[in-house]
Amino acid sequence: MSPTDSETAELEASRATDRELFPLDDPFELFAHWLKEAEAKEINDPNGVALATVDPDGLPDVRMVLLKGFDHDGFVFYTNTHSAKGRQLLSGGKAALLFHWKSLRRQVRVRGPVAPVSDAESDAYFASRPRQSQIGAWASDQSQEVEGRFALEKKVAEYALKFGVGPVPRPPHWRGFRVTPVQIEFWRDGAFRLHDRMQYRRDGAGWTRRRLNP
Repeated sequence: MSPTDSETAELEASRATDRELFPLDDPFELFAHWLKEAEAKEINDPNGVALATVDPDGLPDVRMVLLKGFDHDGFVFYTNTHSAKGRQLLSGGKAALLFHWKSLRRQVRVRGPVAPVSDAESDAYFASRPRQSQIGAWASDQSQEVEGRFALEKKVAEYALKFGVGPVPRPPHWRGFRVTPVQIEFWRDGAFRLHDRMQYRRDGAGWTRRRLNP
């Protein structure tokens, strides 16, 4: 049964609205646009993102990290591979990300496989970090029990003395990870909780998109 003129007009109007709200077919380009707006609006850490993983018992785990780069290959962040999240990333091989920009009333959800970035990429980013952060990466046994603040500060002082004024090398257990998305969802707040959700799903070398119910 062919659609009526009225139904066709409604469908075209709906598609026009979607194009106004989510104008780009490439989700990475749309993300770049949203992140730029967030950087102008959010007071603290517009690149903050919740990272979800699963432990060996299947229990979900989530924590905030900082996005340090993204391109068409995926979203990159850095961590200690000896930490709980580092171990879960290496063993599970999959992760989810959630960006929430409260001032813009927007969210972006990302799901996909995760893998370490190259040593060269990790080295380059580590070299760009403040020296105190570089030393902290050596001093902190992330996620492991520590006697107290003094014990941590003592290790910081020890590594500061060890490296002196020379360059601080990247610890072998500290590196970047890249989430390569198979799915990216953009969420915009709507009146009466009738939110706008557009889901992009990887389809070969490209993407398909579909609107979801709120």
